[in-house]
Amino acid sequence: MAIGVPETDVFAAADAVLARGERPTVERVRQELGRGSPARVGGLLDQWWMRLTERLNGETRLPALPSEVSQAFVAIWQQATHLAQGAAEQALAEQRQVLAAEREQLAALEDQARQDAAQYRQLAAEAMAGRQAAETRLADLELLLAQRMAQIEDLRQQREELVRERGEAQLHAQGLQQQVQDLALKLEQDRVDHATYVRGVEERAYREIDRAREESKSRAVQLKAASRQLDDLQRRLEALHNGLSEAQQQAAAQQARADTLAQQLLQRPAGAGVKPKMRKRITSASKRSS
Repeated sequence: MAIGVPETDVFAAADAVLARGERPTVERVRQELGRGSPARVGGLLDQWWMRLTERLNGETRLPALPSEVSQAFVAIWQQATHLAQGAAEQALAEQRQVLAAEREQLAALEDQARQDAAQYRQLAAEAMAGRQAAETRLADLELLLAQRMAQIEDLRQQREELVRERGEAQLHAQGLQQQVQDLALKLEQDRVDHATYVRGVEERAYREIDRAREESKSRAVQLKAASRQLDDLQRRLEALHNGLSEAQQQAAAQQARADTLAQQLLQRPAGAGVKPKMRKRITSASKRSS
């Protein structure tokens, strides 16, 4: 509702309420006006009641009338004025009670407003702190965003480099693929040539194997003949070995007899028929045998 409604509007509204036969109160006047604060309307309504008393006391301004009529009219006017003053005073007392109640309500509203203002100030301080924290967070996020944008730019450059390298790799792969195809053709030709060579080698090997088999058969016959000759030689060698053993045994027996005889001869006296030269030979022969 608007504040600062003109007093003339309040007075006119109070007159309109009184003309309807109702007692002018703050709420009725405000309803009549459709605006105005209770404090503003209440203060102006007090002035309206005081001016109403002055207006009711305006019988001195009446025109000249016959004395009987004038006295009767004055008596009626005074009675009406007395009744109006009583009604006005009663209404004023009620209005004052309403104003006191409204003032108490207004004081309660002001106290609640002060509490709300303190709460709002606290909320504002918290909001300010939150705003500062949000600004700090925003600065951090902007810094992080700048870093992320730099990373994205770096990744974009890396991607372009990878795309370029991929194109080069594809070209290189195509070249390698062509080389592989050429190498496969060459390998296939080499395989065919190798198979032809292997078949030729196999054929020559088969011929060599057949010739080797023939030679092996001939060699086997020769080997059998040589084996028989070797067996004959082995038997002759064994016979010679046996004869040598017998000859060695006989020689040993003869040597033993010779040694015995030499000892017997040496044990004889010098003049017993053994010459010095013979003795010397026997001694030498005995030493050689030993």
